[in-house]
Order: sequence, then C-alpha cells, then structure tokens
Amino acid sequence: MPRRTAAAQVGVHERTAQDWDRGWRKQGPVRIHADGRRINYKTGMTTTVATSSTPSLAAVEAEMHARFLTLTERETIADLHRGGQSLRAIGRALGRAASTIKRELDARSAGGVYRPHAAQRAWAGSRSRPKASKLAQHGRLRDYVAGRLAERWSPEQICHALISEFPDDESMRVSTETIYQAIYVQARGGLRREIADALRTGRTRRKPHRRPDQRTPRFVDEMVMISERPAEVEDRAVPGHWEGDLIVGTGSQSAIMTLVERSTRYVLLGHLPGGHTAEEVRDVLVPLIGALPTHLRGSLTWDQGCEMATHKQFTIATNVPVYFCDPHSPWQRGSNENTNGLLRQYFPKGTDLSIHSAADLEHVAQQLNGRPRKTLGWKTPAERLRDLLTTV
Repeated sequence: MPRRTAAAQVGVHERTAQDWDRGWRKQGPVRIHADGRRINYKTGMTTTVATSSTPSLAAVEAEMHARFLTLTERETIADLHRGGQSLRAIGRALGRAASTIKRELDARSAGGVYRPHAAQRAWAGSRSRPKASKLAQHGRLRDYVAGRLAERWSPEQICHALISEFPDDESMRVSTETIYQAIYVQARGGLRREIADALRTGRTRRKPHRRPDQRTPRFVDEMVMISERPAEVEDRAVPGHWEGDLIVGTGSQSAIMTLVERSTRYVLLGHLPGGHTAEEVRDVLVPLIGALPTHLRGSLTWDQGCEMATHKQFTIATNVPVYFCDPHSPWQRGSNENTNGLLRQYFPKGTDLSIHSAADLEHVAQQLNGRPRKTLGWKTPAERLRDLLTTV
C-alpha cells in the first residue's frame, strides 16, 4: 500500500514513516541512523548511539552468515504467507528448505500473525552475546585453578579434579579449553602470565594444529606414505622389507643408522661418525642396502626425519622404494623401535656414539642377530636369514 495510507493506519506522520523506511529513529531534534550515528540537526553534532540491551537497527540490519534469515527474506516470508503460499513455495522462492520456513513461522509468530520486523528484532535479541570468562572473575574457582597450575597440574587434570572435589557445586566447574583460553588468549585472560610457564610445554602461545592436507610438504621430493605400501609388506610373509631409523648421541652430534628386516628381524648397522645430514645418511645407506641380494631389497620404511630428505636419490641408486610413516606414529615401525631399545644396552643415551668404530657396530649387530627371538620360535635372526639365502 502507499506509504501515506500505511502511516495513517499506524497513526504516524508520513515523514515519520519515511524515516522508519530508512532505518532512522527520532528523539526530539536528534535522528538516530541505521549505522548507529546520532545527528542533532540543531547543533550539527554527530555522536554514536550508546549500546543497550535492546539491539539497535545497525545490529538488526548487520550482514550475517548466509545460513541466517535476513530482514528482506523475512519480509518476503510474511508477504507470501499472507498471500496463501505453501511452505514449499516460499522455500523455493527464497532458496531455503521448507522446514526452515516452518520453524521461522512457528517460532516468531505472535497470535497467529507473522510480523517480519518483530521477528528480526526477536532473533537479534536472542543471539548469544560475549561474556566475561569464568576465570576472568575473582573467586574460589579462579584461585583453585591458579593454585593447581602453580603445582604443575595440566588443565585436563584440573577439570576432572573439580568434579571429584566439588561434586555438588556447579559453580566450581570449568572446561579444559576455558583454562587454556585464560592462559593464552589476551581478550579472555585472567590467569597471570607466570602461571603459563608452569605448563609442561613451556609455550607462551598456542601452537596451531593443521590437518594433514594443510601441512607444508616435509621434503622437496614427494613422499610415498605407508598407507600406499603393498599388503605383502604388512603381513611379513615376504622377506626383504626393511625398517630404518637413527639412534642419536649426546647433543645430536653423532648417530648410528639401524636397519631391521621385518620378516627375520635381521639387523644392519650403519657407521655415521661425522654427522647425520641427509647426504651423509644417503652415502651410508646406499652401499648398505646395495650389498644385499636382489630378493632382499624389497622396500624401506622410515619416519619423516630430515635425514631422509634425499630419499628420491636413494631409490634411484638402489631401486628400493621408501615408504614414510605418519607423523608421531612410531608403532608403524614396531620392529625397528624394539631393536633400538635393545641397542641402547650397547649405546646408552647421552653418550658420544662417534667413539664406536665400524668394527664395533659389526660386532654388536652379530650379537643381536645371534640372539634367539621368541617371535621367531626361538630361532635367531641369523638362522632365519641363512635359511632364506640357502633356499632361494
């Protein structure tokens, strides 16, 4: 209907109705605009509307996520619903699901009548508002959390301890994430910075965790992951598939290369007296694997350590594919991890490994390969390897 007719029915002046259409409100000589400005047309001064519990027009008209209904969409719903259109027809007109239209009409109608502007204000008023963190307020809860952090408890331990110690007091509850936010997030803080130093990580800020598909590639040459490794490697039925790693000496200045054959548990040790860069590891690994018979050069599985940056060159030189374990998954090289534990009897942690000669490493490898192993039916790795070599 014309604005003049609508204004007459509401009982206001046509100019007032025009201001409403523009999103303006009038308080004496002051007009409050939709963007929150207050303009006094007598003095010419412009100020900002003070926030209040009632959402301003600026908040109502603010651009929201596409999943939220806009004021224009609510007006369309009101018009089409008043015209007798079905829920599906209204949904098709807006590109929305019919269930969305039904929920809106059921929740926002008053006395069976749906008014779009009232619905928009009710929705804006029901939206969540920022509130102060529990740990930003002084009290028993904050004192308890701060005290336990000072005793080097983890946030998760604190969260569960609160439930045990105060089972009937709901005010003594805080989630693990809230504690971390109070430590790391400045806007939601509340715990002293020195308490953050009590965390086991010792970090002063959070470390972002990315999904596997978002991580920066580890090496220039693309890795072939363990998930692509043939099934015959997994069941250990076919010999010739190896697991490799380094054991590192004090200050990460020296290292020994360890290789374990998955089927026989046979051990090979590589001498790295000068260091363990990618080139040095490659130069030791190529002759070590290259000296094996062809049928015992099936594959090599390694972790994502930087010492394998030249894996492509190794594969070209030996024709042995390299498969990489997932990050933080040592169990994917279980045989090698177990062997490294046995080797620590000979090469304790925190010692200089460069003092051991190639002959020393060969002696240790022979001792390990001569030990009976329960997993081999109490045969030795050397016996199992000998049987393979004599039967092929």
